[in-house]
Amino acid sequence: MTYRSLAAGLALILTGALVAAAPPAVSGADHRRATLTWGQCPDDIPGVPVDPVVQCAALRLPVDWSRPRGVTFDLAVARRPARDQAKRVGSLVFGPGGPGDSGVERVRRGDRFSDELLDKFDIVSFDPRGVGRSAAPRCSPSPTLPKPPLLLGSQADFDATIAYNQALWANCRPTSPVFDHADTLSTVHDLDAIRRALGESRLTFHGSSYGTLLGAQYAERFPHRVRAVVLEGVFDHSLDVPSFVRSQAATLQDSFDEFVAWCDRSTDCLLHGTDVRAIWADVLARADGGEYAPSTAFDITVLPLGMLNVPRWTDLAQVIKGLSGGVAPAPRSLPVATAVFCADWPVRVRDYDEYATLVRLAAAAAPDVRYGAGLIAVQTCLGWPTPVRNPPHELRVTGNARLLLLNALHDPRTGYEWATNVAEQLGKRGRLLTYEGWGHGSYQRTACTIGAVDRYLVDLVLPEAGARCPAA
Repeated sequence: MTYRSLAAGLALILTGALVAAAPPAVSGADHRRATLTWGQCPDDIPGVPVDPVVQCAALRLPVDWSRPRGVTFDLAVARRPARDQAKRVGSLVFGPGGPGDSGVERVRRGDRFSDELLDKFDIVSFDPRGVGRSAAPRCSPSPTLPKPPLLLGSQADFDATIAYNQALWANCRPTSPVFDHADTLSTVHDLDAIRRALGESRLTFHGSSYGTLLGAQYAERFPHRVRAVVLEGVFDHSLDVPSFVRSQAATLQDSFDEFVAWCDRSTDCLLHGTDVRAIWADVLARADGGEYAPSTAFDITVLPLGMLNVPRWTDLAQVIKGLSGGVAPAPRSLPVATAVFCADWPVRVRDYDEYATLVRLAAAAAPDVRYGAGLIAVQTCLGWPTPVRNPPHELRVTGNARLLLLNALHDPRTGYEWATNVAEQLGKRGRLLTYEGWGHGSYQRTACTIGAVDRYLVDLVLPEAGARCPAA
């Protein structure tokens, strides 16, 4: 999950309206014959000029894969053809993270993969159902319901959050045919339809963050159709709610610990020579007292979540120094998960007492940063109907599929614990490559990580068991 999306399920932003409208739905198409008719991409991404090399298309697919001849929608797909057609290996499909990130935008930017992969593969990606150009809803929160606080403080807050969420979903549902069919298992079938439309007998795939769940569940559902699957920044779908909240808080705390250790040893840190934890604790105490209103202590603890992704240690030190000097943080809106994440992960939290137990669990795992992203996900999915369409479970991948997992040792979003858990679930069908550094996403960190992933995707050669890449 990226901070940019913060699990932005259908790109729903609770503080604003969605901008993409769903195209009219039709019925009766035969998805088995769905094709990609490539053409020039529209000029619709701010700051990204149209690249004539990149091609765009729409793939008409069933809304509900259990009714393949029922209502359909158009899935937006983009392709950057291999630069060296004489050495072309095939198509490499990128699975975007979030959930809520645009794969079409990533292909059009052209900055995701190495020169070797750009030379040898057609780089293909898509806006997952309900995202961007793929039947995204157009809706806003109910104007009659106040936005609940990010940290709930009472049963009244808990009840108000459920009412707020359900009113929002009721507004969104009529504007998108896929709203109730945005789970990752549905996207697994979309991914296989992309493979067929590309004319590939087997799938070559690189998933990032939440996109790793798509790759893992594709290998589980279609193991005989896997050529190569890379899972970068591994999402563990086997966790219950308390384990999810605890691990999200713990991995953010670990990255904060690494930041503090850097400040202790580096004169590049503006807080070098000071007690960083004490300064940070004082900032949060002042936030608790309302000094930075309207920002709360919860708002302030979100700041490291974004800055530790890269990581931007220098910037974080500057922000903390500013807060300590009384500079209030800039107002910010938080994108949050809805129809994708909530359909993949049931939030069985019955009342405020159970929610407060999760808050205490997070605080115990993360004494400096208190909360972690897990509590935001919990709040966002309160009131979602259960059972969910794609309930959590341990992976069961069969056949000859061999997956490559890549994770940073100090990842603030998809913690190393998640990667080791998924590697254990995969057993001999998974190989974990450890990047001994920091940040969310490791492929482009060093020549070691790039080389290991490229050798697997091009030549199907996995790194040795227990392989590690030194930190940059």
